[in-house]
Amino acid sequence: MAPPLLHLQNIALTLGGAPLLAGAELAVEPGDRLCLVGRNGSGKSTLLKIAAGLLESDGGTRFFQPGATIRYLPQEPDFSGFATTLAYAEAGLGPTDDPHRARYLLERLGLTGEEDPIKLSGGEARRAALARTLAPDPDILLLDEPTNHLDLPAIEWLEEELAGVRGALVLISHDRRFLQDLTRATVWLDRGVIRRLDRGFGEFEAWRDKVLEEEEAAAHKLDRKIVAEEHWVRYGVSGRRKRNVRRMVELGELRRAKREARRVDGAVQLQVSEAQLSGKLVIDAEGLSKSFGDRAIVRNLSLRVLRGDRLGLVGANGAGKTTLVNLLTGKLAPDAGRAKIGANVEMAALDQSRAALDPADTVANFLTGGGGDWVEIAGKKKHVVGYMQDFLFKPEQARTPVSRLSGGERARLMLARALALPSNFLVLDEPTNDLDLETLDLVEEMLADYPGTVLVVSHDRDFLDRVATSVLVAEGDGQWVEYAGGYSDMVAQRGAGVGARAVEKQSRDRKPAAGPQAEAPKQKRKLSFNEKHALENLPAEMERLRAVREKAQAILADPDLFTREPKKFEQASAALTKIETDLVAAEDRWLELEMLREELEG
Repeated sequence: MAPPLLHLQNIALTLGGAPLLAGAELAVEPGDRLCLVGRNGSGKSTLLKIAAGLLESDGGTRFFQPGATIRYLPQEPDFSGFATTLAYAEAGLGPTDDPHRARYLLERLGLTGEEDPIKLSGGEARRAALARTLAPDPDILLLDEPTNHLDLPAIEWLEEELAGVRGALVLISHDRRFLQDLTRATVWLDRGVIRRLDRGFGEFEAWRDKVLEEEEAAAHKLDRKIVAEEHWVRYGVSGRRKRNVRRMVELGELRRAKREARRVDGAVQLQVSEAQLSGKLVIDAEGLSKSFGDRAIVRNLSLRVLRGDRLGLVGANGAGKTTLVNLLTGKLAPDAGRAKIGANVEMAALDQSRAALDPADTVANFLTGGGGDWVEIAGKKKHVVGYMQDFLFKPEQARTPVSRLSGGERARLMLARALALPSNFLVLDEPTNDLDLETLDLVEEMLADYPGTVLVVSHDRDFLDRVATSVLVAEGDGQWVEYAGGYSDMVAQRGAGVGARAVEKQSRDRKPAAGPQAEAPKQKRKLSFNEKHALENLPAEMERLRAVREKAQAILADPDLFTREPKKFEQASAALTKIETDLVAAEDRWLELEMLREELEG
């Protein structure tokens, strides 16, 4: 059997006096599709750096196949010494790599190659780093959170690109759908030790829960045995001293085993401070429009958000999601139309940019707002240290400056602050960024139990499927369309993902290159009778479908319909799904025929 391309054996590493890795192992075979999962702070990124040869371990061995190539995507790329993004991307190429691939990837990722790396946003920096990492054709790709700061079109493009790579993949990501679609084996880093499941991420969580249940059962059995032995020591017959000594030794060994047993890290304890119930109508927007210069962000949007709704906003970066949130919540005035906030609405917001975080502030001071040592949760006072521990912060971190926290710790800190504010309306802008999978599970459970209303902006498809009751999608040119259900429901109704229409249009607009090899132009044809008839009649059909859709949406807008008339609710939901599908098909057919007509007449 051939040796693996990369093999880490018995890796040990201690940071700050506590062991981070203890006997960790990782083997990467040609063509592997691995995901590396574990809690924030468990050492995933550290292990990936050791695998990439960027960090030395305290113990263990690293074998790397001679002649093999490896590329590593860090969470925070270093652009120092590079004048442009193209220079940065080309620096990752080897002597035998395609010199044009770096520019091709930058363009596909929405960059020109001429950008100044110092002035890049978080999303642009991630795209430049991806272009540099993917430009070569290495034997192993090590990618640490490749979807961070990417929008949905970029994530779906990256997923397709990685599905076609020749080499092995090792991925760290919090994006469940991304991991489910790309991986065939799962490596779980848990309390310094590695476990491997030779199945994709889709089967990992059920397996992990089973392992933890077995550990808990074993710990319970050990506890019972210790209690029985202690009872014998206290109340048993004191004769037969040799046996007494042996039993005492055995009891000591049991207690030592209990002390040495690995404990599962604490779970985040999420509890939201709830205000009084809001009115039935939370947001009522009518004819809402907003433009910046010649660019329309929102055009004539009418929308109602009712108490208990979970509305997800999706779209490409720059589509105007944050602007729309600010319009709906009254933080930004529209150019036309109105957005009215309902009665008794108390809003708490989680800011994507984390602008509220002062790097010089301490963890405790940020959570209390400078108001002493107590936080009020659900009407009850709780000491800030206890509240910190609910979010997996250690007591000694109370005076730690925010600047020294990791990305995951900052995400938890922002979440803790948002949930401490009394609210019946949560506005969450990219809440999943930098959170581990276990914390994501708890956030989803908390939102499911939250009696108020939720407005969430997210690029996480799985999170939207689990949380959203409807999805508002940026269709371009300021148009926003609401679809019932989560992200997958939206794709089924719309017939495409968020970026699909733009990509499709680009491919239609792309003309074959002229040259000696180009085919002779074919004789132009005319529209057929059926095509002319469809082109003339489709606009009226689309208007009819839109009117029927509005009626179906009006029926489903009744929040008590499901409880009162479940059969009518199901019929209306099925009818709306069919209408949306028919409308999308009609719009696509009309657009195709209109472009064909322009081409033939041009």
